[in-house]
Amino acid sequence: MSKQELLKKPDFRFDDLCEIIDILRAPDGCPWDREQDHKSIRKGLIEETYEVIEGIDLDDDKIMCEELGDLLLQVVFHAAIGKDENAFDMNDICSGICKKLIYRHPHIFSDVTVSGSEQVLYNWEELKKKEKGQQSKTDVLNSVSKALPSLMRAQKLSKKSAEQVELSVVLDNIINTANALKASTPDTDEQLLGELLFDAARAGNIKKIELEHTLYSKNEEFCRENTEII
Repeated sequence: MSKQELLKKPDFRFDDLCEIIDILRAPDGCPWDREQDHKSIRKGLIEETYEVIEGIDLDDDKIMCEELGDLLLQVVFHAAIGKDENAFDMNDICSGICKKLIYRHPHIFSDVTVSGSEQVLYNWEELKKKEKGQQSKTDVLNSVSKALPSLMRAQKLSKKSAEQVELSVVLDNIINTANALKASTPDTDEQLLGELLFDAARAGNIKKIELEHTLYSKNEEFCRENTEII
């Protein structure tokens, strides 16, 4: 489709977005778009993801629609860069995720029977381990992305370790670490605070509470309670 044809369109679809990105990255396209690589637009992917999350938290469909578009742009942009580097393209991305969804839903696409959502999630993780050749706890823990926010990563690491720890033991650890902090030195403060945070993540898993959201809610509560009325 030509630029003139695109200008006349009242509405657009996914293929149009891919074509616009190709036009922007063409030799006679936009200098900025042509210069970008995966790392240079990495920050944009993170920012757009959080802006989608804000729309979800606000229950604002208009914001969600706009920000999901911005996030989709990032995916298409990365696909275009991958295509230019002969590494992968949008079809490879779509094919990969379709294969994954079919493989990890054997209760839909095969003859596996499940009792409910918990078994679906368990099967998903087991199939993921098999798919990625994860044969040890180390393999499983190393599969947790280091780019995740640290609190979220701590909770995922704790969960994937499959350790059987009683809540009372974790809470005792928290109390003991908090007491140690009272008499700690600058050399040990950081380590002790790290232990507190990780034990909080373990407690969150035992209680089945997502701490990233919990801390978000607490941050909002703190702001409300400390907002000055002018």
